[in-house]
Amino acid sequence: MHTILVPGLLCSPRLYAPVLPAVWRFGAATVADTRRDATIAGMAARLLADAPERFALVGLSMGGYVALEVMRQAPERVVALALMSTSARPDAPEQTAARREQIALARSGRFEALVDAAFPRLVAPDRADDAGLLATTRAMAADVGHDVYVRQQEAIIGRADARPLLATITCPALVVHGTADQLIAPGHGEELAAGIPGARYEPLEGCGHSSSLERPEACAAALGALLELVAA
Repeated sequence: MHTILVPGLLCSPRLYAPVLPAVWRFGAATVADTRRDATIAGMAARLLADAPERFALVGLSMGGYVALEVMRQAPERVVALALMSTSARPDAPEQTAARREQIALARSGRFEALVDAAFPRLVAPDRADDAGLLATTRAMAADVGHDVYVRQQEAIIGRADARPLLATITCPALVVHGTADQLIAPGHGEELAAGIPGARYEPLEGCGHSSSLERPEACAAALGALLELVAA
């Protein structure tokens, strides 16, 4: 079985490095390219063009937005779905305003400072001084770069409301969300799990937004249990 993992905003394949061994147990695993398209729909279309006919799908944060768009475009091709630290809702006005400010900072040459300033909200409050997590966040930002960051932010601003889609998802589904997520409140994960028929909800106590990096063992176990359901 093939699994496709979709990174979040300003994230590279490093985001999934801690959980890849658990996913790889079930077959090939690839990381989707979210660097080249200006819309979430375009990212999903690129993923589908590159993907095998049937696959399992994992998305974290922005990757979850892309995964839900894949479910809109080609639900019959997805055999299992995992949504991590994400939401089905469109941007609220205050979120869009904050993204516009971040875009302006990136364009003004303050990209590295922006990454460092954002870090404390990417993790649980008690991980704000975690040098290892900060180093990984900086490395992913360098992998992606400020031009792609701006394009991804514009794509997120323009994303569709996926809530009407949730009830149509019929494949096995998993929702993982940290209870200390400061970027996307845990209620968004609860809403996803309640809206998708039969979805399993995995709350991660004390975990922030970067769940695959903060709680890799728990995430790996949850993904493994999902993939076990559909393993050939």
